[in-house]
Amino acid sequence: MRASDVTGNANTDRFNEVLALIQGARQQAIQAVNTQLIDLYWQVGGYISRKIERAEWGDSVVGQLAEHLARSQPGLRGFTRSNLFRMRQFYEIYRAEEKVAPLARQLSWSHNVVIFGQSKRPEEREFYLRMAIQEKWSKRELERQLKAALFERSVTQPAKTSAMLKQSHPAALEIFRDAYMLEFLDLPGGHAETDLHQGLLGRLKAFLSELGRDFCFVGSKYPLQVGGRDFALDLLFFHRGLNCLVAIELKVGRFEPEYLGKLNFYLEALDRDERKPHENPAIGVLLCASKEDEVVEYALNRSLSPALIAQYQVQLPDKQLLQAKLHEFYALNMAQGDAD
Repeated sequence: MRASDVTGNANTDRFNEVLALIQGARQQAIQAVNTQLIDLYWQVGGYISRKIERAEWGDSVVGQLAEHLARSQPGLRGFTRSNLFRMRQFYEIYRAEEKVAPLARQLSWSHNVVIFGQSKRPEEREFYLRMAIQEKWSKRELERQLKAALFERSVTQPAKTSAMLKQSHPAALEIFRDAYMLEFLDLPGGHAETDLHQGLLGRLKAFLSELGRDFCFVGSKYPLQVGGRDFALDLLFFHRGLNCLVAIELKVGRFEPEYLGKLNFYLEALDRDERKPHENPAIGVLLCASKEDEVVEYALNRSLSPALIAQYQVQLPDKQLLQAKLHEFYALNMAQGDAD
């Protein structure tokens, strides 16, 4: 290697450090501007709310305000009549939710409008605020998760996991789901396992977004050799937060108890031959087209592996039905609380 090449590489490293500083400062500046904008909308919303509550203003005055702002500040954007009413709604919703209000300042205005416009309960708003911040969802992904009723599913359909998973990876209960939405694959009803597998690889970015931000793809048909025989694991991921490998086996039919034995075998092979000393034991996920909860419960009850059974769905769920189940869930909890 020439001396000039060495010097060039060294300079590139130093230049990249400067570039990282610039990018970091730019991101902080964007976040600061966003926080100030949300604070401004909060103040404007509070002003309008108080005027209307005191009967000093009617709805028509808000329209007149929008027209005045447009005339006096031609380049000013975001202060239309409808957006001014959204600011009022934003203020009135979060002024009584002191714990949640700071979260709203970490998201863009468009994210906030989606959340408070479509969420009916305070706990639902908090859920989507936290998830959008944690997963860094785009507005489009946030809207998708709302359509997929992620909150309703998380409350009424918690992940079905083995006792070992709960014991060895307690944080996993907040990460894995009972069902994953794969509507973005556009799979037909009678699809084969190869269709599912290739579809996930072809839309890997979308699948990673559905799994969660800390999942990293390791390999497909990941080779494992045991006793001179070759085996292939459908999909292998690594989860940065849990610090462990995550094996995913795909089944296009109904869950059968014998599937768990093969998954356990793969987890043992990963822990013995692939896991690094600083990593935690691997987790296994059986992703099936359908499952019966009682069969899943029986199968997992004696399992000594950190595993879970999840269902994939190729169409978005009936949100109204899930909302009805959520209502029943809260009503039952309230009745039990009163009885206690």
